[in-house]
Amino acid sequence: MAAGPDALSLFTAIGLSEPKARETLKNEALSALLREAVTQAQGILGPTVDKATGTLLYNVASRLKDQKRLRFLVGCITSKKIVTDLQLSAALEYVRSHPLDPIDTADFEHECGVGVVVTPEQIEEAVEAAINKHRAELLSERYRFNMGLLMGEARGRLRWADGKSIKNEVDLQVLHLLGPKTEADLEKKPKAGKAKPAEAEKQQKAAEENGEVTLETKSLMEQLRGEALKFHKPGENYKTEGYVITPHTMALMKQHLEITGGQVRTRFPPEPNGILHIGHAKAINFNFGYAKANGGVCFLRYDDTNPEKEEEKYFTAIRDMVEWLGYKPHAVTHASDYFDQLYAWAVELIRRGHAYVCHQRVEEIKGHNPPPSPWRDRPVEESLLLFEGMKKGKFEEGEATLRMKLVMEDGKLDPVAYRIKYMPHHRTGDRWCIYPTYDYTHCLCDSIEHITHSLCTKEFQARRSSYFWLCNALGVYCPVQWEYGRLNLLYTVVSKRKIIRLVEAGAVRDWDDPRLFTLTALRRRGFPPEAINNFCARVGVTVAQTTMEPHLLEACVREVLNERAPRAMAVLEPLQVTITNFPTQKALEVLVPNFPADETKGFHKVPFQATIYIEQSDFREVMDKGYKRLAPGQPVGLRHAGYVIAVQNVVKDASGQVMELEVTCTKSDAAEKPKAFIHWVSEPLVCEVRLYERLFLHKNPEDPAEVPAGFLSDLNPDSLRVIDGALVDRSVCFAKPLDKFQFERLGYFSVDPDSTEGKVSPWGLWRSALGGWAGWCPCPGAPRLTQCISLSSHRWCLTGR
Repeated sequence: MAAGPDALSLFTAIGLSEPKARETLKNEALSALLREAVTQAQGILGPTVDKATGTLLYNVASRLKDQKRLRFLVGCITSKKIVTDLQLSAALEYVRSHPLDPIDTADFEHECGVGVVVTPEQIEEAVEAAINKHRAELLSERYRFNMGLLMGEARGRLRWADGKSIKNEVDLQVLHLLGPKTEADLEKKPKAGKAKPAEAEKQQKAAEENGEVTLETKSLMEQLRGEALKFHKPGENYKTEGYVITPHTMALMKQHLEITGGQVRTRFPPEPNGILHIGHAKAINFNFGYAKANGGVCFLRYDDTNPEKEEEKYFTAIRDMVEWLGYKPHAVTHASDYFDQLYAWAVELIRRGHAYVCHQRVEEIKGHNPPPSPWRDRPVEESLLLFEGMKKGKFEEGEATLRMKLVMEDGKLDPVAYRIKYMPHHRTGDRWCIYPTYDYTHCLCDSIEHITHSLCTKEFQARRSSYFWLCNALGVYCPVQWEYGRLNLLYTVVSKRKIIRLVEAGAVRDWDDPRLFTLTALRRRGFPPEAINNFCARVGVTVAQTTMEPHLLEACVREVLNERAPRAMAVLEPLQVTITNFPTQKALEVLVPNFPADETKGFHKVPFQATIYIEQSDFREVMDKGYKRLAPGQPVGLRHAGYVIAVQNVVKDASGQVMELEVTCTKSDAAEKPKAFIHWVSEPLVCEVRLYERLFLHKNPEDPAEVPAGFLSDLNPDSLRVIDGALVDRSVCFAKPLDKFQFERLGYFSVDPDSTEGKVSPWGLWRSALGGWAGWCPCPGAPRLTQCISLSSHRWCLTGR
């Protein structure tokens, strides 16, 4: 409506200031509704409307969601049934909770306090009761006592009492009890001294400064429980903004509650055409977590409506990952379970004039402004016959589709409900040659399963109106769709199509290559499911899309593995060390704590003999400033062994490369304390180690601005380095696939699932650096080990076998 002088004077006449009136006129919807309210009020009260009534009229116009209730509420205001803002708030809540006509006037008036008179005596008694309850604190704290507490308790006794009257009575009775304020009462209350931040808070602050984990600290259950997300309660779908109410809504809602018992129901509906990735972990946690936090259930429903891309291995892998993350579906269902019902509803949609058979080709209806279909208004009987012909295979693929008559939020006109595909379905075989689309299937499957909260990522917001429209067009129970932001990680791609291209190009081995962020890859890499769930909880449930650095996920992994992965020792690049004065002829047994911080969790034994192996990087012939490890003239301690070693002789090959160290040893209690302790192995197992770096060089490999030549041109050539001769202590000998260890000073390792018996022979030999042979006795089938993550928060993860 135009911001003309008539509207301006109309609004100022009810008590709005001129600036407030002009601001209101900028909002066309609000100003139109307010003008209607004022016009109705003037028709009843005459041209003059007092300021109190005008304020109520403005509030009802600005806060009312269901505009058809405007006339009813304005009538209540002008008849003086509603005279306070408190009553108006109750009235607005009542009409929101009772969307259907007719309104029960007696119940409405009871709930809104119509005709309730609160006398001054009642206010006086309520305030007196509150003061008597807190009398001791009042006398002690005097005017520093929180008077709002008294007013709140008096209001609790008298719901419809005027707030100003209660405040005046509180002031009067407190003055009578305490007398006038003294100088001491007027002094400012001393501020409570700030407590020094706890160590954990200091660490958190340091982490923030370093760009590390500074995310949500509440548990996922705390974030999802009860009113935390402001979601509707089961059976109160109609209270959701934008929800479409029909004459059948309340009856359908009653039937829905009889079936569900008021239980929260969610669903996780993946397409079985690829492997789940880290973004799906958020969806799994949100759907299953919200149901669990609120005493409900969650369905795992496969959206298997496109037989061209679906494979049985994906069905199995999806359920496997859901259960790996710790969730058990209430039921495992398929969209194909409902093909018969969906088809029957499509026929009914045509009969009701809401759908038609169209012959436009896919390429004709693509894009932002496709031409309208010339078949949109074809007769119902004709569409019914043609749709039956589609089902019987009388048309070629692309020759006919069934389209729904609606315009979506993004401007998309008449979305396709059914298309023809001559492809056998993995569950229904050749029974169908027409398959429903997501736009048609999604909401109807939710309706069939009586889902209460249909939780989708933000890109589906444009489909919300079609979701409501389709359920209401068929007259079936309509759930509520809620949207949340996607979770993305930098330095990776998660698109199924792009991962397939990576596999085909040989850049990665398969969907579970540890450089990827599919859930199968993360499991193979050794990431515990609890760490992934903790990461999702820290990211939080946000509406905006979240893009995170990989090291934030890795920090969550460290937290879990630090408590669960027993310690062991391994050497990635070995240097042979011979102890010339070893105290015994036979090997000693050294007890190594599984968890040094908690020795109650047990120990394991490792052999210690005259020949040991250390990391090449732990020795230098020439010391740099600040270097603390082994060097001529600088001894080091051997972790857990109780000995200090000192260099006696350096053995080199013809090219001058160090091949072996000859050292002497001294018991730790008889030697000067060394500057450092290093790890070592003796009589070790040989394993292959794969060292991984990030797969891509840039943060956003899919962004043409960062990588103009495309993501395949951004591959990191050093993302994989294989070490064949890594050594590990024998405590890992009987480890099972996916068992995890912390190799001291290196990182967290996991036994790779591709470990097999016989990869290392029972009496294998390992070629020493000198070219001779050092005998050792590993157990059968030494495991391949995968380092899932480094100890440092600033290093990329290492993976090996």
